[in-house]
Amino acid sequence: MKRLLREAGRIAALLLLCTLALQIVFALRIAAMRWVAPESTAFQRSEAWRILSEQHRLPWAQEWVAGAAIATPLKRAVIASEDAGFTEHNGVEWDAIEKAWARNQRAEQRVVQRPGARPPKLVGGSTITQQLAKNLFLSGERTVLRKAQEFVLTLLLEGLLGKQRILEIYLNHVEWGEGVFGAQAAARHYFRVDAARLGPEAAARLAVMLPAPKRFEKRPGSAYVVSRAATVMARMGAVELP
Repeated sequence: MKRLLREAGRIAALLLLCTLALQIVFALRIAAMRWVAPESTAFQRSEAWRILSEQHRLPWAQEWVAGAAIATPLKRAVIASEDAGFTEHNGVEWDAIEKAWARNQRAEQRVVQRPGARPPKLVGGSTITQQLAKNLFLSGERTVLRKAQEFVLTLLLEGLLGKQRILEIYLNHVEWGEGVFGAQAAARHYFRVDAARLGPEAAARLAVMLPAPKRFEKRPGSAYVVSRAATVMARMGAVELP
């Protein structure tokens, strides 16, 4: 029995050391992003493999541009639409997560009460920093361990990079359609202009697409996108930029 306990203790210690080593690797990679832009994200690599496997070709559009070359209206629109408290929180908005959890529980309960109903679409409470953490390093699976790692990465991003750099990296790597990544590629794809020349209306419409870009890219001028964009535009003036 004592031997088993010793072995279990050694395994636990080894797992702890491996976990700590992994966090150090993540921290070093994030620290380097203060000066060196990441070439790709885990999500982009996964998408590239999926598209290549399905289409046997890789239609891809992405071009890094400095934060100063991204129009201020787009920055305001994305924050207004995706994370209104971006400049105020430490990377995680616990109230939003609690509300999202409550909505998901209610949705799941309705399915239980109505057998045969479609499974609910889970609602998240992720901030821009959390979205960036997930896209940069993690898979799309939904597990407790993956969520815990996301929180750790979020705090590392906030502590090592700061809001301005986080927003710059996010806007250069976020998905805006099938094989369309980053503000510059999105501006060229949908409006035939550079990201620096996006006006408030175009910026708001791009921001509205972010939760489901593959769905909205088929109808970027749909009534929903236009209506929602008007709401985002009304909020943009109150947005505080980092």
